[in-house]
Amino acid sequence: MNASMIGAAAGAALALTWVVLGFWAFVLVAVAMLVGAVIGRIVDGRLDVRALTDVIRGRRSSS
Repeated sequence: MNASMIGAAAGAALALTWVVLGFWAFVLVAVAMLVGAVIGRIVDGRLDVRALTDVIRGRRSSS
């Protein structure tokens, strides 16, 4: 599966959640999907948590 298909499936899941269960369920599902994506990137090693916390704390700039 490529990124377009995954994005379309995620969009369909969010749209269906909004229609069937309402706005707040949509927000909850969207936040859960975001947390899952971040955890997946950390596990895969594609997200450096230490660098991210340094940027949030203002110790290092992105440029």
